[in-house]
Amino acid sequence: MVEVAVLRTLLGDALRETRLRQQRTLREVSASARVSLGYLSEVERGQKEASSELLASICRALGVRLSDVLREVSETLAVIEPEPVPVPDRVTVALPPPVSAPRDVVAAA
Repeated sequence: MVEVAVLRTLLGDALRETRLRQQRTLREVSASARVSLGYLSEVERGQKEASSELLASICRALGVRLSDVLREVSETLAVIEPEPVPVPDRVTVALPPPVSAPRDVVAAA
């Protein structure tokens, strides 16, 4: 299974690459996204797991769609993620029929 840290790292890399392509500083983007410069730096380095609201705010500040960033991350993850291990089919166990009480016990009750 791919660890969450890998997802954090890929997401941070995608955000940083977008910011750098735009030749913008952490300070500019953090001010526009209304997030501390230190926290944005930690998100970009994959050290913090950003909430969906924070990711949306950073993407708005970068002028990109969150769905496009997530698609980019998903495509990268698909290349490095191992194939899932097949789950065995559910085994159905036939239970023996219930044991009935002897008739003379039922009649006495």
